[in-house]
Amino acid sequence: MEVALNNSQKFLSKIATNDGHGENSPYFDGWKAYDANPYHPQNNPTGVIQMGLAENRLCFDLIQEWIEKHPEASICTPEGGFDFREIAIFQDYHGLPKFRMAIANFMSRVRGSRVRFDPNRIVMSGGATGAHETLAFCLANPGEAFLVPTPYYPGFDRDLRWRTGVELLPVVCGSWNNFKVSLAALEEAYEKAKESNIKVKGLLITNPSNPLGTFFDKETLKTLVTFVNDKNIHLICDEIYAGTVTKDNEFISIAEILEESPTICNHDLIHIVYSLSKDMGFPGFRVGIIYSYNDTVVSIARKMSSFGLVSTQTQHMIASMLSDDDFVENFINESRNRLANRHDLFTRELAQVGIGSLKSNAGLFFWMDLRRFLKDATFDSEMTFWRIIINEIKLNVSPGSSFHCSEPGWFRVCFANMDDETVTIAVRRIKSFVLKNKLFEIKTKSKKQCWQNNLHLKLSSRRLEDIMSPQYSPLNSPLVRAQT
Repeated sequence: MEVALNNSQKFLSKIATNDGHGENSPYFDGWKAYDANPYHPQNNPTGVIQMGLAENRLCFDLIQEWIEKHPEASICTPEGGFDFREIAIFQDYHGLPKFRMAIANFMSRVRGSRVRFDPNRIVMSGGATGAHETLAFCLANPGEAFLVPTPYYPGFDRDLRWRTGVELLPVVCGSWNNFKVSLAALEEAYEKAKESNIKVKGLLITNPSNPLGTFFDKETLKTLVTFVNDKNIHLICDEIYAGTVTKDNEFISIAEILEESPTICNHDLIHIVYSLSKDMGFPGFRVGIIYSYNDTVVSIARKMSSFGLVSTQTQHMIASMLSDDDFVENFINESRNRLANRHDLFTRELAQVGIGSLKSNAGLFFWMDLRRFLKDATFDSEMTFWRIIINEIKLNVSPGSSFHCSEPGWFRVCFANMDDETVTIAVRRIKSFVLKNKLFEIKTKSKKQCWQNNLHLKLSSRRLEDIMSPQYSPLNSPLVRAQT
């Protein structure tokens, strides 16, 4: 069978048969473990709970309510059917004018209305995945590279590299400064690329960060803009989580930097990726957006968008929804409140059993610190413990190594893709495991102490060291035993 498969691959392209999609990553392995044994409150209560998927399901009730009140927004209802013909035959890859206008206004609203976006610079794409790939095709040739601060979203290895031949080079960040990007780290990564004869064409950042749930302050953004301007390379800002920041006045878009300091850089170097997958919770609608300050990139990206357009039916409904100012204002505020409450609930409950996380207030996840649970500070130990989380605790959380994290022991935990009942069960599983492990360690330590005291009393004529051989040692904790 393997021989037949190999023979058939000889007739296929290298792109089709390579492993560039990245499905061999633990990030995707966790999804497979969930798919093989999915949790269900009635049908499979001991199954794996999906906490590795960054979906926003907390405000679907608001969206459902709006749809019920506005049947005319769909061309598949009697109320909206009069638009059917016009929408069905529309195929201009610029997109519906009302759609581009609605998207531009929504992008401004989720950024506190502090910046405005030009609808004529809105380029459609099949989700943020398609937007990133399109920009990679526009900005770099095969073998050229983008710098990316770590940890970063595992899908970037697929989105920007698989079909384009572009490379991603890490800018190493760590817990010593809460994973903040420094100019020194940028310069080091850039120089390493030069030494390896790799041409750097740009810097890719996620703001807010996936997986950290943090965002860049104004000074750091200015540093990044100055850096790319000095190097004459591009800056791609993935801002798909802009609307998940719990306090809108705290988040700063790269667009604000350009408006405040128009001469800080060559605007042709700046590009924004956006989508409705996270802020609105519409990943299935595949609404991706490229917003470039470079006229040539806008023109070329629009031509390339022919390979991944947003359906006009979707454009029509989204335009209607996002043009409702009252709905948008209520949705943004309510979404922020619900995300903040869910985030605080999770982190507070885990803190009660000594599990910490990186301070954050954005995204659909938090960056959990489990370093103290590792047998040793290695990525092998991280993977061993991750398998315990999957197979024993029955939770799919994503290990930091799959995000190219420089330190073992960090895990991304998604919290917005489940209902309240599932949250309660997930928290209970984690706390139960930690408390059970602590209790066993206390009992083991107590037994060991009593055993040592008896040895001193009964066998004082013999050296204790002679007795303490491995065959007489008490058992390790279940956690350590599972890792060996």
